[in-house]
Amino acid sequence: MTGGARHDGTTKETQHVVWTGEWVAGRLGVSLSGGDELPDLLGLALRRNPKRAHLLVSNVLGKHVPQRPAVVHGAGLGLGRRVRQLLGEEAAARSVVLGYAETATGLGHSVADGLALAPYLHSTRRPVAGVAQVGGFEEEHSHATSHLLLPQDRELLAGDGPLVLVDDEFSTGRTVLNTIRALHAHFPRERYVVVALVDMRSDEDRGRLEKFAAELGARVDLVALAAGGVRLPEDVLSRGQDLVARHEALAAGAPAPGPNGAPQDGPRPADASAAPGPGGVHAVRIDLGWPAGLPDGGRHGFTPAHRERLEERLPAMAARLAQRLDGARRILVLGNEELMYAPLRIAGALDALVTAEHGDAAPAPADGIGAGVFFSTTTRSPVLAVDDPGYAIRTRLSFPAHDGPADGPGERYAYNVAPGSAPERRFDAIVAVVDAPGDRPELHAAGGLLHRLAAHTDRLLLAVLPSYTPPPEAGSMPLPEPLRGPAFSSYAADEVGWLLQDLSGVPLEAPTEEREEAIQRGGAHYAESLPVEFQPSQEYQALFHSALKTSASRIARAVGTVTETVLAERGPHPVLVSLARAGTPVGVLMRRWARHVHGLELPHYAVSIVRGRGIDTTALRWLAARHDPADVVFVDGWTGKGAITRELAQALADFPGFDPRMVVLADPGGCVETYGTRDDFLIPSACLNSTVSGLISRTVLRADLVGPDDFHGAKFYRELAAADLSGTFLDAVAARFDEVAEEVAAEVKELAAADRTPTWEGWAAVQRISEEYGIHDVNLVKPGVGETTRVLLRRVPWKILARRGAGADLAHVRLLAEQRGVPVEEVDQLPYTCVGLVHPRFTRGATGADGKAVAS
Repeated sequence: MTGGARHDGTTKETQHVVWTGEWVAGRLGVSLSGGDELPDLLGLALRRNPKRAHLLVSNVLGKHVPQRPAVVHGAGLGLGRRVRQLLGEEAAARSVVLGYAETATGLGHSVADGLALAPYLHSTRRPVAGVAQVGGFEEEHSHATSHLLLPQDRELLAGDGPLVLVDDEFSTGRTVLNTIRALHAHFPRERYVVVALVDMRSDEDRGRLEKFAAELGARVDLVALAAGGVRLPEDVLSRGQDLVARHEALAAGAPAPGPNGAPQDGPRPADASAAPGPGGVHAVRIDLGWPAGLPDGGRHGFTPAHRERLEERLPAMAARLAQRLDGARRILVLGNEELMYAPLRIAGALDALVTAEHGDAAPAPADGIGAGVFFSTTTRSPVLAVDDPGYAIRTRLSFPAHDGPADGPGERYAYNVAPGSAPERRFDAIVAVVDAPGDRPELHAAGGLLHRLAAHTDRLLLAVLPSYTPPPEAGSMPLPEPLRGPAFSSYAADEVGWLLQDLSGVPLEAPTEEREEAIQRGGAHYAESLPVEFQPSQEYQALFHSALKTSASRIARAVGTVTETVLAERGPHPVLVSLARAGTPVGVLMRRWARHVHGLELPHYAVSIVRGRGIDTTALRWLAARHDPADVVFVDGWTGKGAITRELAQALADFPGFDPRMVVLADPGGCVETYGTRDDFLIPSACLNSTVSGLISRTVLRADLVGPDDFHGAKFYRELAAADLSGTFLDAVAARFDEVAEEVAAEVKELAAADRTPTWEGWAAVQRISEEYGIHDVNLVKPGVGETTRVLLRRVPWKILARRGAGADLAHVRLLAEQRGVPVEEVDQLPYTCVGLVHPRFTRGATGADGKAVAS
């Protein structure tokens, strides 16, 4: 690199700084075009992402690269001042700033600071119980695509002033189009200003935005620190994925030959979490004295009055920190995902104290070396780390997510925090700043974030900021009414009311392999798309009919047993609420039993619950408005390892009055106390998808489709009516009610005297299997006949474990496995009839530990 002034006034020649994009550029032929300032602002790295090979790594954002807080905040301030000049004082005073989660939450807040009088809101990927959503949009290339908008003031976006949208970079502009399209439909306005650190769009992308603005009838201005482009070879995606795979194999200790068997070039990947220290350094918790009632960020809105209050308190908070740092000279303040702005401003105030005391000059922004205070944040974005001066992500600390189930499971990362091969980059002290929902056991556990950080510093502090949640609103929009057949589903209107919205006209299906990649790599939640509906072969349909004929009496006994237990123990007039969609056929059968045996007409509704996201809160509000919550009985088909059982209990904690005890037809996992049986056997409704569940899809929860007062969504596959077996299944089971009545009475009496305390035996077995087979992720172990069937129908299976000697209950599993080329391994001492395994390292063409192909 030659020529060009740096931020500290020196030149690149005197600094002799290696551009942190050289490693990628040399191997993949990726290059930047544009002004001389771009290499100062950006480096390059490789993504673990099926949609993009490269990652533009900002040196001034404060996300992946530790940077001086004055540089990070100053970049946003400067952009905000340019926007204010562009708009004029009057329009600027009426503007609202919207930042993008997770990377631009701090940048957007800093831009709002530059505008001075503008309120600020950032999108979020964390649903907040009791806070209504006013909109959302999709970020197509991201690892977590759905953005929620949760302002405390529902009118914040309703004004006619300019809307200023802030992201860290423009790559294609699609995210901006998605946002404006979603918001303009509800909050139309005449002017938008789009702000970013760098504008790297192609001419085609620029033309698309101009055409979109013309069609919208609104003015769209763009403001960026620098503009340019990225030159990408045609095969960059496949070559990048291959390069990532080979280097990550090195990190895992596996052989990683280069192309044609050549030795792997370059240094080893630098995942510093592979060898954590002894944990002798413990985090010291410190109370910063955060002002009561002050929002910790812009998730629900941040006003100029909030900004003024924060400015007043920053010096005192910095002083509290400085007293606990024991004279450390090189300090990192580490924020947490969306929590960027508050840690950034605290870091800036602390830097002012440290600089005043020691008189240290700020280093060049790309160097990251020297005394002083630095700032960065953790992230959910998986990036390859390579300890090379010409690569932007030199080290990676990986750790489990600790923000709770609402934020989803999986790994999180802190980049360039460990020094790697450059001891001068080591931080004397690290201050980890999280909000209250992030202060969970996972944060403090072995292998958690604090443990990872402790291995790389002498002094570790933990500051927990209270997470601001707005008070509940006095009123809300009128609630929608349930959908019923035959307009929605093939069930009769009185059989079930669906507390869902009809998304039949929305394209939601995605290929199985593509969904699996996105789900496992954090690219999307499973509820944001749908698998392509399984269409059974004639052989498989014949197997279904045979299984139904064989098991109808057994299912009828289980239906009778669970229904009679509910009537005896939960009151004579329960409101059945099935968890769509596996629970819905069971709910219909329970309703039929109560009518057939007792003449009762029990209300029955179907609601959506999503692992990691919780239950449909609009549906709960609907139920509470029309029924006594104490009468509601939640019904599901079966238990596997108990994930939905736990999810339901956790979700209902915020809705007093509802009984969290779920009832199921079959409980092989030992997770509930009310069940029809604890045997793991073939329930024919698990053999098929919509064609045995009223032609309804699995439920969908996506920010751009489900608003604050909407039910979750689902599709009605009307076009599959000719293949529908929903009524066939129900009628075959109901026809056996009379013949099993005496057996049901005896079983109910026996269960009433039995100890039915959940044993969670299945959960223990899943943990053992996860470790024994080297998966190390219980979410990829699917126990029981029902869950194994789902793996074969919806996921990319690795192998099936079958209890040795299992017979007809597994005929359909063996047939599906044969059709998909999945091995079935017979094992002893399996508490379930079978277990389906999804490989934890899925990629197209990848192989498992046994050398067999993972993808089918």
